[in-house]
Amino acid sequence: MMLSILYSAILLASIGIVAAIILYVVSKKFYVYEDPLIAEVDEILPAANCGGCGSPGCKAFAERLVTSEDISELFCPVGGNDVMKEVASLLGKEVKEQDPTVAVLRCQGGCDVRPKTTIYQGPRSCAISSLVYGGETDCQYGCLGDGDCVDVCDFDAMYMDETTGLPVIITDKCTSCGACVKACPRDIIEMRPRNKRDLKIFVGCLNEDKGGIARKACSVACIGCSKCEDICPKDAVVMTDTLAYIDPEVCTLCRKCVEVCPTDSIIETNFPPKKVKKPKEDKPVAKKTEKPAIKEKTKPVAKKEVKPEVKAKAEVEPENPSKDA
Repeated sequence: MMLSILYSAILLASIGIVAAIILYVVSKKFYVYEDPLIAEVDEILPAANCGGCGSPGCKAFAERLVTSEDISELFCPVGGNDVMKEVASLLGKEVKEQDPTVAVLRCQGGCDVRPKTTIYQGPRSCAISSLVYGGETDCQYGCLGDGDCVDVCDFDAMYMDETTGLPVIITDKCTSCGACVKACPRDIIEMRPRNKRDLKIFVGCLNEDKGGIARKACSVACIGCSKCEDICPKDAVVMTDTLAYIDPEVCTLCRKCVEVCPTDSIIETNFPPKKVKKPKEDKPVAKKTEKPAIKEKTKPVAKKEVKPEVKAKAEVEPENPSKDA
């Protein structure tokens, strides 16, 4: 009995030793070397795993950063310039500083300006409805309102407005990961530069129909009138057929295009209201008071004194002496 137990223990120990040797040989044979810098870079990255950098996750992006000779075109939108500078300092490579961006919704077609003409009863998903259905309005280019972009946002930077039926982007929470851009089947979400105080001017419409048709479907649609293009002093507005587009790299935020747009399809964000110039009141002109004319001083004329003898003679002689007949 004791011998059988001893033999069993020896057999199990032998199998274990042989298996360990085999595993050791296999691990050495198929060992994949991993640069320890990859783990260090991965610790610096924000671990969002959003895919905004073009890689499936932060670990894969860290590997690209370490193995690439030139990382000037690689950028982590969530970490921003600060994270990229730290990575570049660790790897001894150069990175290009980029302006931070934020997602914007290029559609204003809410329920009040884009009336519904049909009722959709299929699955509430933008991806599905865009394949089998044109939408509940006559605009075939606007937001479908099913919230696929909100569902994919991992940072709670978006929500659906129950009044308008459109997604609302919370700029302060947006990390510029681009997940909402990829999720939108209509391509109406765009990443635009986040300027100082988040000032932005862009055309909130993608309707490519002619002006009359677009205006009938949505009262704030771009009708391709070209007024914004004509008034832009920097040629930042580009007309493509019947649709205007404002280049954020050229636009100086002068807001002249906003004032001339007849349909209010150009959106301006975070600008203070323009001060209305009060008409200048005409100040009453003070009448010049005429100075009184200065009278010339006249010297008094001295009266001639009549001698008493002549005066007496004049009294004696009659005034009209008559001749004797």
